[in-house]
Amino acid sequence: MVDVPEDLALPTALAEVAEVGFEWEWDEEADEARGCDFEPYGQFEEPGRTAWWFRLWTGNQEVDGSEFRFFGTTGAGDYTGFWLVRPEAAIIDQPVVYIGSEGEHGLIARDLGDLLWLFAAGLGPAEAFRDPDSPTPPNEAFHAIAERHAPGRRRAPTQIVTAAQAEFPHFSDLIDAMCR
Repeated sequence: MVDVPEDLALPTALAEVAEVGFEWEWDEEADEARGCDFEPYGQFEEPGRTAWWFRLWTGNQEVDGSEFRFFGTTGAGDYTGFWLVRPEAAIIDQPVVYIGSEGEHGLIARDLGDLLWLFAAGLGPAEAFRDPDSPTPPNEAFHAIAERHAPGRRRAPTQIVTAAQAEFPHFSDLIDAMCR
């Protein structure tokens, strides 16, 4: 087992999600994907790595992405992480953002508890961002994690995403202002 610096250690619930992992496969016969293309990291992304790709993504050498703590990606290079916008709040109480490889970006959850319920509903971050109403089979392993760490908070995925976006309606403006 690799020692993870304390400031890069994932919250317990997120570490449990990473341990379970997501399944994704291409169904040749149906010509469609099944599951979620999301790979949680074993720890938060190191700030130097975040600064490197965030500057490339925004085209702005003056930004470093330090207002985010990213904890996973997709095969296409989309990122998911916490937006450190609530002063003095614990990381698990910060909103969760999705930043896509093609420039799309938005909030998907008000906090880790809401994100756990999106995972329990069978959605990954990209699916929650693109279509939180999509019919997906629930994930029982993630449901158990959500029940342990965010009991009584279960809501429909659309309600979770809508609440996050309503609380922070200017997130896109912030990101757009960083881009060159």
